Amino acid sequence: MSFFASPQKLIQSGLDLLFPPACVYCKAPNIWLCSDCYSKIPLIKSDVCYRCGTPSISVSCSQCKNNPLNYIDGIRSAAHFQDNPIRSAIHNLKYQGRKVIAETLAAILAEAYRFYKLKADVLIPVPLHRSRYKERGFNQSLLLAKELGRLVDRPVDAAMLYRIRDTGYQMEMKAHERHQNVADAFACRKPVTHQNILLIDDVCTTGATLDFCAMSLKMNGASAVWGLTLAKTH
Repeated sequence: MSFFASPQKLIQSGLDLLFPPACVYCKAPNIWLCSDCYSKIPLIKSDVCYRCGTPSISVSCSQCKNNPLNYIDGIRSAAHFQDNPIRSAIHNLKYQGRKVIAETLAAILAEAYRFYKLKADVLIPVPLHRSRYKERGFNQSLLLAKELGRLVDRPVDAAMLYRIRDTGYQMEMKAHERHQNVADAFACRKPVTHQNILLIDDVCTTGATLDFCAMSLKMNGASAVWGLTLAKTH
């Protein structure tokens, strides 16, 4: 057992002294996400569409009937993505560069991983295109995957899957446009022989990105591919 903190932990401790953390939602001091706001996160505990994970009383939802996911075995999300603490936390992670929040968010992912009884041989983060990585400086999905892997004792492979082209921002795109935009945008660097894969991402909207990641992985030999995200939009 090591008694020495990692360089990253030491740097973060120094930054916390200079710029004390505040809750990303209510601004309570000395913590990135306070217990009160954590308890307000609307976790998905209801019945969901088997394929895309949208809360639904039926096995298949209207979204999947109109824009079906053809490759991924299923997607599950931890919480609803609306005006709540998890939305603020994801925004702070992605756009404010507060990478330390990934540890707290991964605990929410781990809870969902256990709740849905997911199984995986390896966790694979949804990759960023190199231009987006250069702009942001990190891949939030990789940070989440690493922390989740530590919590559920699963390996992480960040080199397996890569993004062939930059698909841009998709917030304003309709479902069918998202599917067209990410088609054939991903590729594998090596065979994925008979492995059960769990893709990790921050937010799922239509599931198109995860679906085409799954297509590439299955074309290269994956036995099953599921997706797990922090939040699901409606």
